[in-house]
Amino acid sequence: MTTMDNQDEQFSRGMVVVAHADDAEFGCSGTVAKLCAEGWEMVYVMCTDGSKGSSDREITQAELAAIRREEQINAGKVLGLKDVVFLDYEDSMLQPTMELRKDITREIRRHKPDVVITMYPMRNLDGGWGVGHPDHIAAGEAALQAVFPTARDHMTFPDLLEAGFEPHKVAEVWIMGHPAPDLFVDVTQHMDTSINALMEHVSQMDGRDAAWAHERMGAWKRERGKGMGMQFAEAFKRIEFRR
Repeated sequence: MTTMDNQDEQFSRGMVVVAHADDAEFGCSGTVAKLCAEGWEMVYVMCTDGSKGSSDREITQAELAAIRREEQINAGKVLGLKDVVFLDYEDSMLQPTMELRKDITREIRRHKPDVVITMYPMRNLDGGWGVGHPDHIAAGEAALQAVFPTARDHMTFPDLLEAGFEPHKVAEVWIMGHPAPDLFVDVTQHMDTSINALMEHVSQMDGRDAAWAHERMGAWKRERGKGMGMQFAEAFKRIEFRR
């Protein structure tokens, strides 16, 4: 087990690749808040337009997509992100296609992250909450494909190279939601920022308030911190690529 504070290499740029607006706020916003506070340049890449996540029969997909885009931009401001990129694939229809891999590769080559944080690209059949949203699985798989080998190899998607997107080798990927995490990040000092960012996603809160978010997120992150000397923690599976 390792913590972020005893990494062998010093990094300064990160990218989070997720399926929907609010995925990162639920999954890793404490870590993102910590990294931003430490001076990292952090970029979000949203794969879908978020146009299906509502039970409101009166709202259109276009209206919902616009609302969720604005909510994600506002959450990014709370966290201190450098940029939020929207790939705008249709919500609930995401597949790890060559087109999606290329789009993520472009952003990796553009922003040159040392670390990419993304979603667990497999089904979870342990009887816990859900079994994995198909968009989450697709986003995680496409992100891993983009990291290795696509963003690294100049002869893959030569039109990207011609457009000025030079190859880039990501150092590490941190997987959210992995059943056997080995990297733990102390987010105790950043819980308020994490919750404030989450609460920007008003359309997804169903009227729940910050007290609910503190209780739910606090319980989960407190459990992650047990045995690690951390009051609140987020946990990831760390995969190294540069060595």
